[in-house]
Amino acid sequence: MISVPLLAQENDTTTFLNEVVVSANRWEQNLREVSSRIAKVTPQLIQFQNPQTSADLLGLSNQVFIQKSQLGGGSPMIRGFATNRVLLVVDGVRMNNAIYRSGNLQNVISFDANAVENTEVIFGPGSVIYGSDAIGGVMDFHTLQPKLSTGEKATFSGNTFGRYSSANKEKTGHFDFNIGLDKWAFTTSITYADYDDLKMGTKGPEEYTRPDYQVRDENGNDLAVINPDPNVQIPSGYDQLNLMQKIRFKPFNGLDLSYGFHYSTTSEVPRYDRLILKNSSGVFTSAEWYYGPQEWMMHSLTAWYSKSSPLFDQVKFTAAFQDYSESRHNRNFTGGNRNRMTERFENVKALSFNLDFDKQLNDKSSLFYGAEFVNNTVGSTAQRRDIVSGALSPTSTRYPDGSEWRSLAVYGTLRHRLNEQVVVNAGARFNYVYTYAPYDTTFFDFPFTEATLKNRAVNWNGGLVYNPVEAWKLYGNIATGFRAPNVDDIGKVFDSQPGFVVVPNSELKPEYAYNGEVGLTGTIGNLLTIDVAAFYTYLNNAIVRGPSTFNEQDSIDYDGTLSQVMALQNISHLRVWGIQVALAKPITPHLNFSVSINYQKGMEKSIEDGQYYSPTHVAPLFGSIQLAFKKPKYQVVFYSNLNGQILFDDLALSERADSHLYARDNNGNPYAPSWSTLNLKGTYHVTSFLKLDAGIENILDERYRPYSSGISAPGRNLLFTLRFKF
Repeated sequence: MISVPLLAQENDTTTFLNEVVVSANRWEQNLREVSSRIAKVTPQLIQFQNPQTSADLLGLSNQVFIQKSQLGGGSPMIRGFATNRVLLVVDGVRMNNAIYRSGNLQNVISFDANAVENTEVIFGPGSVIYGSDAIGGVMDFHTLQPKLSTGEKATFSGNTFGRYSSANKEKTGHFDFNIGLDKWAFTTSITYADYDDLKMGTKGPEEYTRPDYQVRDENGNDLAVINPDPNVQIPSGYDQLNLMQKIRFKPFNGLDLSYGFHYSTTSEVPRYDRLILKNSSGVFTSAEWYYGPQEWMMHSLTAWYSKSSPLFDQVKFTAAFQDYSESRHNRNFTGGNRNRMTERFENVKALSFNLDFDKQLNDKSSLFYGAEFVNNTVGSTAQRRDIVSGALSPTSTRYPDGSEWRSLAVYGTLRHRLNEQVVVNAGARFNYVYTYAPYDTTFFDFPFTEATLKNRAVNWNGGLVYNPVEAWKLYGNIATGFRAPNVDDIGKVFDSQPGFVVVPNSELKPEYAYNGEVGLTGTIGNLLTIDVAAFYTYLNNAIVRGPSTFNEQDSIDYDGTLSQVMALQNISHLRVWGIQVALAKPITPHLNFSVSINYQKGMEKSIEDGQYYSPTHVAPLFGSIQLAFKKPKYQVVFYSNLNGQILFDDLALSERADSHLYARDNNGNPYAPSWSTLNLKGTYHVTSFLKLDAGIENILDERYRPYSSGISAPGRNLLFTLRFKF
């Protein structure tokens, strides 16, 4: 498989196939022996492309589609699945928690793209290794690791950079350093980023512009004022701070201990897609709508022990504690409640333990097995605050306060080499998931006071790898995945769109995925490198939002608005299929051409009416064409990012309901137009320790909005970064 064919380099698939990946079974494994498709985002690519957030980092793979509802966000879509059907993992610890929702998620921005050492994306179900949620894929982030001294003297090294981007006047500063001793090592990373309101391009659909915006005058009146530059998306700016500290202790060969601390916080983040929404009279629905500071803290302790025994050759124990907080704040633009701010606060405390073993059974077979325990506790509070008097009053919480989500699992995978060319992989996992939600009947007369779900799932996978010659790999696999209902599924009350309210459903069942994939990677001499994979996924008992009733009523009052009742239900079957293709061709020893294309289609069948619908998270065709030139002191890449259209007839019903986010076709219906951008980036090594990165993104200043996004992408963007390595 081609890693990420962006930078000009020797076109040597053999070298890449011999690379090591961790995501396939939590242990280092030669990619030649892995029967799943895995893409890597290298630190060289991260530095060259200068992504602003970790969501942008994933987009560098050209195989993960990124949706954004606001500037401070990014929701990955993988093979037609997204949000709580794809899994985030940081240093071996799952980030997905009990309130990960089916709507677009922004949690991926919590960790620092500048502290990532490398990223692996495993495509297709990863439930055997990672459990619930790993249906569409797993994004496995490995952050900077402390490095011990290799000699008698202590070592000190580090990196620092400053970056400016013109489209949102980004000002980012980063500093990391490593102190290495004989048995101890320390790594520290600090990043602060400040983003102003994002400016979109000037050439594109008029529907994307921001002709006016909301302000509050000195007399306490909310007004719509003319935007002097309709291409500036007011308000969208925010700032973010990321801290990381790691300590490593290696008392003797065979034992390696490490502690990691991560902390991230943002300022208030305006939810741009809600702020541009107007009612049928052309009046803004919200005067204010923003996320409060999104805070994430993680402590992790990893112990790695290596000693041959009857049970294992290596064992790794990982314990982690995460504390995640978020909040939502919104206030109406008109009406008698326009001075009333509704505020809802959420907190999740997540404790997890992983025990992983690696055992070489003989010269042909290896066994990987382990166990996992995860416990989430959800705190949810809410209030209404009068912004004039400061008076507080109670209101309904987003989730049942005191809810719990628990998972216990054991797994095992076997890798067996039949001969020098054929490798077989097989594995299974048993998972028990407990979900509990206590309902408060103060504001809603629920027909129940609590809900308890106890779900069991057995997942399996099997794969075959055939390496006919050193430069070629053919593989195929079948796998199952599952997602157990979490607290968000069974307990949430919220407005999905104005006029619609989602109520709890205490009878949800898990959804199950069945996936098949075939692929090949190889090089035809030194002429062309090919990487192709085709997949098909069937999701049974899919949990989707559908019409419902509450106490036999199809509409209820929610936050002062008569709203149609909706609920998450097991009322759908989902099919997604597609193909991923990447080609790379060396033109000269220093010049390389490459192309990457992702095509996926889907169909969702409602159990209720038997009709077929377009799924929400199946992205349009997307990819990239690149021409890269590389010399020892500098490199330049000229590339185009491409995106196909989604016509109105192919647009998901949920997306049609958010019609204000889309352009209009000749019939006045919402649709997602195709788009492409031209971009030029380069880097120059001034000295061995000083480097300058510069680039122009969206050279033609196209105005476009990626599918399902609530905010337009940057217009023409000048980027400058000065890096200092010591």
